[in-house]
Amino acid sequence: MADKISVKICGLRTADEVTAVAKAGATYCGFTFFEKSPRCVTLDDARDLALGAPVGLAKVALTVNADDAFLDALTSQVPLDMLQLHGSEPPARVAQIKARYGLPVMKAVGVADASDLPKLESYFPVADQILVDAKPPNGGALPGGNGLTFDWRLIAGRRWPVPWMLAGGLTPDNVAEAIAITGTKQVDVASGVESAPGVKDLDLVRGFVTAAQA
Repeated sequence: MADKISVKICGLRTADEVTAVAKAGATYCGFTFFEKSPRCVTLDDARDLALGAPVGLAKVALTVNADDAFLDALTSQVPLDMLQLHGSEPPARVAQIKARYGLPVMKAVGVADASDLPKLESYFPVADQILVDAKPPNGGALPGGNGLTFDWRLIAGRRWPVPWMLAGGLTPDNVAEAIAITGTKQVDVASGVESAPGVKDLDLVRGFVTAAQA
């Protein structure tokens, strides 16, 4: 039997969403700390959501070029299982954050074409996981959650030395194809399971997990 695909649902903002994500069979839930995002939550709200999350659901904090002062506050107030760095943090900063906070770190890297792959590989020595995402549009306000895909054939059949997760424009309708083409064992979704920016559609959440794990 093939290993079950791990699913991360990102940008959760309500207790009902967290509960539904766990019941659907997701492995990770993501909380977004980026003020320009419609999915942004406060530290107080995230603390309540994390404390109320069902046992076994891994809690991931998405930050963008966050400084130590914010990360100190985040990690002291919100019980977390992983930090997701979704900005332009260089490998040295990733290593610094991992050492300072003692949490697994996932680094997001945007991919548009083959020229982006060497940058991705530069994080292998320092990150616990890599999030392979679609590169945001030039001048775009959001580093992720834009509903964009990239050509999955670029990474088809690749074997990397660290666990990785596929993101970017995934939906209940295309996630099975994305998994089949790339061979990924983990997928991440935010906008692809929403009825409006920042509003999760729980039927789409269930449909996404089912399609990914079918």
